[in-house]
Amino acid sequence: MTFADVEAAPLHIALVEPEIPPNTGNVARLCAATGCALHLIEPLGFSIDDRELKRAGLDYWRAIDVVVHPSLDAFLDSTAGRSRWYLSAHATRPYAQASFARGDVLVFGRETKGLPRTLIEREPQRALRIPMREGSVRSINLSTAVGIVTYAALAALDFPGLR
Repeated sequence: MTFADVEAAPLHIALVEPEIPPNTGNVARLCAATGCALHLIEPLGFSIDDRELKRAGLDYWRAIDVVVHPSLDAFLDSTAGRSRWYLSAHATRPYAQASFARGDVLVFGRETKGLPRTLIEREPQRALRIPMREGSVRSINLSTAVGIVTYAALAALDFPGLR
């Protein structure tokens, strides 16, 4: 599947080099529930056929559109015409200040390292964070973070196609 196959999705959720199968499975389930397209950027820390991944996504894999990109550069090339939002604990702007639009791409980094700093530095106005108490935790679980921001963006779009 390519980006052209999923371009009509209300939002695009991109996971850059995800490492933990249950997180990706939970995000897949979220995409099944919302109609968002899922983009996985290689290298992945698991096989898409991984038992843990399937267990977390249950039987919802047939209900989602997944595009696997061979690298971050390939992903950036294929989504060049789209508005991309980069989620990072290092961003200064809270996600609630973003002006989300239909077709936007929400980009999340690896569980252990987050997104490359070069993305945040290249487009700081497109970098968003989830506010947290100072000194409480380093970050929020990846699948939780995806859920928080995805539903905020869908609310801004008046929940297209959802009841």
